[in-house]
Amino acid sequence: MLEKDKQKKYFRTHEDLAIYQLAFEAAMKIFECSKKFPVEEKYSLTDQIRRSSRSVCANLAEAWRKSRYRAAFVAKLSDCEAEAAETQVWLKFAVKCNYLTSNKEENFMELTIKS
Repeated sequence: MLEKDKQKKYFRTHEDLAIYQLAFEAAMKIFECSKKFPVEEKYSLTDQIRRSSRSVCANLAEAWRKSRYRAAFVAKLSDCEAEAAETQVWLKFAVKCNYLTSNKEENFMELTIKS
């Protein structure tokens, strides 16, 4: 086997992608932190931040499946970016409402920016 062939990494599914793994990790951390949000936020901030963070992962999975169709693939990646931006907005609200510390927000922002 050639040296360059040893260095190649093959991806079988979207779950093999580092970007998906980062997005999933961020969504799970957001879920855990949002459990501590007040009950009155259940159908607003809590629901929205969970949905948008999970949607990044879901859109990455869809993009992976549509990768043979360039326009559909790019559109799904654009959706991922939009959902990550929405998640960042909800994180800012959570900090302003004192549900999260700004330190936690910075950690999440780093994950969502990497995503």
